[in-house]
Amino acid sequence: MLALVDRSPGGDGDGAPAVPAVYRGTEGQPGPVLFTLDVDGERFAIRRAGDGGTGYDWLSGPNKGYGFGSSAPADRPAAEHRTHIRAFLAMVDPDTGYIGDD
Repeated sequence: MLALVDRSPGGDGDGAPAVPAVYRGTEGQPGPVLFTLDVDGERFAIRRAGDGGTGYDWLSGPNKGYGFGSSAPADRPAAEHRTHIRAFLAMVDPDTGYIGDD
């Protein structure tokens, strides 16, 4: 049997119930690809992140959809992007293609 419990802040049942759903808005989502960079044999797509930072999609990596983000803005010199990408790649476990647990 499925039981529903009112968990609204007031507990009075007047609030709308929470319903799981896929977020389809644009707030916080990365923008279109601004450019791509090849760094040490790996290719990354650079995007402006929804929060004003930068999103890096690892296009040539072994795990589809994997990458990282930075709070620094996307409109900065390519040399700075390369520095961030190299720092990311240095943390990646070559056996798994993911940043490992310490």
